[in-house]
Amino acid sequence: MSTAPTEGLRTVGKKETRRATKIAFFAWTIAVYDFILFGTLLPRIEDSFGWDTSFALLVSTLVSVGTFVVVLFVGPLVDRLGRRKGMIISVGGTAASSAITAATTGAASLVGVRSISGLGLAEQSVNATYLNELYALTEDTKIKRNQGFVYSMVQTGWPLGALLAAGFVAIVTSIWGLDSWRIAFLLATIPAIIVALVCLRLKESPQFLAQQAVQRLRRAGQPAEADALARRTGIEVRVGAPIKRIFQGKHLRNTVVLSLAWLVNWFGIQTFSVLGTTVLESGKGIDAGDALMLVVASNLVGALGYLTHGWLGDRFGRKRVIIIGWILGGFFFAAMLLGPSHQGYVLVTYMLGLFFLLGPYAAIMFFQAECYDTDCRATGSTFIGAMSQPGAIIGGFLLTGLAAAAVPFSTAALWVGALGTLVSGLIMIGARSIAPRRDDRTPVTERVDEPLVEGA
Repeated sequence: MSTAPTEGLRTVGKKETRRATKIAFFAWTIAVYDFILFGTLLPRIEDSFGWDTSFALLVSTLVSVGTFVVVLFVGPLVDRLGRRKGMIISVGGTAASSAITAATTGAASLVGVRSISGLGLAEQSVNATYLNELYALTEDTKIKRNQGFVYSMVQTGWPLGALLAAGFVAIVTSIWGLDSWRIAFLLATIPAIIVALVCLRLKESPQFLAQQAVQRLRRAGQPAEADALARRTGIEVRVGAPIKRIFQGKHLRNTVVLSLAWLVNWFGIQTFSVLGTTVLESGKGIDAGDALMLVVASNLVGALGYLTHGWLGDRFGRKRVIIIGWILGGFFFAAMLLGPSHQGYVLVTYMLGLFFLLGPYAAIMFFQAECYDTDCRATGSTFIGAMSQPGAIIGGFLLTGLAAAAVPFSTAALWVGALGTLVSGLIMIGARSIAPRRDDRTPVTERVDEPLVEGA
């Protein structure tokens, strides 16, 4: 009887799979919480340091640049040190970012410290890589059949983290006043530290352990044994830095296409998610209080979008779901901006726009983790995810430039946000469809060579 290519990998038990999924959810929620907290408290920081609005926006832009640089380093680090350590480092970085922010003394220190938040922002790529590998080998048949849907539950940490940040700021400012932003960041370290400690309970993925074992054998001058183990485990390990590997051979096309899709799609994120209240107030003439309520309600619908697109991706293909979702999102945002300013109409179209803008991220995070071999999977996924920051910066500059040219904000949002969302869906058509990986198999009860892989 022939040997299956992945018999050298241990299967992942049901308890381990579900524990890792829960931890990943809380880790991503806390990372988003810290990331959004900065934007929410920026007006208070601006007042505290005596900046004007334009300088505060410059600081925010420089923070995005620093965040981008930090995110780029996370992927190669995780491919070298492991998924488990990557989870610990990313959440630990979130705690450090929050704590040190409370002690900043000016613009330069704030930019440097908040750039560390890139570790937290990269957490979604790290957990996508980690869970993708665990789900490929899990004994949990329910998760195995619905892994995209289960991962979409982890992704709902984005709207939940954003809502928690808004609620937390409201509570802290009501108790300590508007100058309490340092207290807010200091208190935010507590849940991040707790989650980082919980991450210590995670086990390393079998694929990464096998990769380490193959690399160790090659360094020891045993290439035949290394190749045999690679064949037995289905792990492809090649010579070369991970960042170089993602721009070579079969990986190149998806690296370029997905990076460009993320960059352009973040024109829509920056316009309708980050600046959502501005769009509703300046673009549609909605009252400030009503606009805030619309944003909260629409983000809850956006969370439902994650679950829906994760479920659809399992059944109809992740690439197809991403394409259709982003194209529909662009159409609904355009309909909102070009249609009447009646609050009911705006609410429905804005909700549907966010549903189709945010939801496909549940599918694309899992899709891009599937695009790469084990030795460069985290690098590829985090590099693509890092393109969100240049997208946010370019999108912000385009909106600012159009506004400075006296273009109505609704028109600027149409050409930057709605068009960007639609175009990102069209760009995804160029992505290469992914065949099943060799390390993706039906769970088996017998574990062959488990001591070798576990001891790697």
